Amino acid sequence: MNHTTLGDPSERTVRLADALDTDHIAVNRYRIPPGDSLPGGLHAHPNQEEVFVVVAGVARFETLGGEVRVAAGEAVRFAPGEYQSGANDGDEPLVAIALGAPRDSDDVRVPATCPACGTEGLRLGAGGSTATFACPECDAEHEPSPCPACGGTDLGFTTDAESRPVVECGDCGARFADAPIRE
Repeated sequence: MNHTTLGDPSERTVRLADALDTDHIAVNRYRIPPGDSLPGGLHAHPNQEEVFVVVAGVARFETLGGEVRVAAGEAVRFAPGEYQSGANDGDEPLVAIALGAPRDSDDVRVPATCPACGTEGLRLGAGGSTATFACPECDAEHEPSPCPACGGTDLGFTTDAESRPVVECGDCGARFADAPIRE
């Protein structure tokens, strides 16, 4: 049996899987201040299911099927390939435990379309200094372009009022149906 503490209570993300020496499940503790979001924006893991257990506060998750609110003492499951993002719209800190299986899932997809072949759901790569997109179908690699409205680079995926995926600029608030991608 392995035992660990949940880390510094003020720390935003605490990765617990290594400390617990888990083989098959990722375990993270999140503490998200009011008005902030869980890391990652709208994304999916095609080969990993995730369960979020809310310990304190209320989490708001955006999905392509609509919005889900999860209060303290409740949990939500996202199936492999299901797009989701989470945020804290409340007045108190959100504390949640995230469980993901299998543990070592680094395939993260974003709801963008490959300009080369039209495949939906590009693989997100963040190994270099900037994010990149790779098509799982044709292997084409793409770089995001700056915001067409302001030139900013703080772009992220979210959903619109009809729960459709859109790209939103964190610098100016502009929204786009398609991800700006360099040709």
